[in-house]
Amino acid sequence: MVAADTQLYPAITEDIQNSCCYCAKETLSRDLRPMDRIIYHLATCSTCQRILKQVPKLTRFELQDIKAKAITPKQLDGMKKLAGSYEALFSRIALKYRALGLNKVALTEKDYRRLILEEYTFLKRPVMVIGKEIFIGNGKNVVRAMVEAAQR
Repeated sequence: MVAADTQLYPAITEDIQNSCCYCAKETLSRDLRPMDRIIYHLATCSTCQRILKQVPKLTRFELQDIKAKAITPKQLDGMKKLAGSYEALFSRIALKYRALGLNKVALTEKDYRRLILEEYTFLKRPVMVIGKEIFIGNGKNVVRAMVEAAQR
């Protein structure tokens, strides 16, 4: 299951477009395994912190502050495998997106991957991985799905 951005779930388009910040967290430098419970986030992001407070049984998750501990290529590739594309993990809300003029060029999957690995702000946040499920971003419906999944 993937709860992500506008391309994958048009019903939550408005929630995602109206979100001011995306935060993510992950902690492992190995491939994602089916039973992993990981949240990629940004510790300095108030939106991420608010969402983390809503997650039940948070101690069952491994948390990774993506600014303090960069996402590895293996971690990103594992998230892509679950999400279906690097674009689904890419934040167009990041300030650097417009500052670098990326809004004026057509990006490829290779570009999305490279940009996310080079700059943590390009990962939509938070990203929660529970086994083979992934939840991306801070839209209202995505957060609700995160909370429900964390209770299992």
